Amino acid sequence: MSTLSITQRLNKSWRIIATAGCFCFFGLGALVLTFMIFPVISLLTPQRQQREMKVQTIIQRAFNFFCLTMRFVKVIDYRFDNLAALQADRHCVIVANHPSLIDYVLIASQLPQCDCLVKATIWHNPFIKGIVKAAGYIPNKDPEGLLTACNQRLQQGNVLLVFPEGTRTTPAITPKLQRGAAQIAVRSQVDIRVIHITVTPSFLTKEQKWYQVPDHKPFFLIEIKDKLNIASYLAENSSSTTAARQLNKHLTSAIFPTNV
Repeated sequence: MSTLSITQRLNKSWRIIATAGCFCFFGLGALVLTFMIFPVISLLTPQRQQREMKVQTIIQRAFNFFCLTMRFVKVIDYRFDNLAALQADRHCVIVANHPSLIDYVLIASQLPQCDCLVKATIWHNPFIKGIVKAAGYIPNKDPEGLLTACNQRLQQGNVLLVFPEGTRTTPAITPKLQRGAAQIAVRSQVDIRVIHITVTPSFLTKEQKWYQVPDHKPFFLIEIKDKLNIASYLAENSSSTTAARQLNKHLTSAIFPTNV
């Protein structure tokens, strides 16, 4: 901070305090949803699919309020490009790069319905496990069971959010995509919507602690890019395995255009 002006130092100090407040606010909100709101929904809505849709709508509104709060207290700023196209999507897989801890929150804040693949470790997080369970999110463990579950959701017309890297992007290291998103799209024969997220300067990366805020307020640009047509990959390749492999190569260049 020695190179910053007094005003910039004060601004950075405020953002550290505000970031701590936002994390506490998120944790408290998660507990309220888990132990107060979602149990009521479960009692009033016994049908699983309807219950999960209601829960996901509440999650979207809560996340949107949280994102607006982070913007209001000047922790971050953000912008969505081509948002209407994303909100109109149905029956497709959404894939995105994963530079920051809050990427999922930002994307889900704009989608009243959004299934998501969730790492198995999340199901043991006391602040999050109640939310992912109530929302009917899909645990990323048994590969065959995962593909079947994803196919069922997609055939219902749902959208499914996947971060193909499997974890947050490590800066300065060439990203490598897992093939899960491509296999899901090929197996279910649904198109893929590509999202590219840029964070300037970097914030809440895998290597950073929450209090390591940058000198200047981070700006998130969420670019909603074109869809990839799965039918063309199936037509051009002799097997679904080959189609998924070729699709995954294309996803790398689509999600990380500056790295190819």
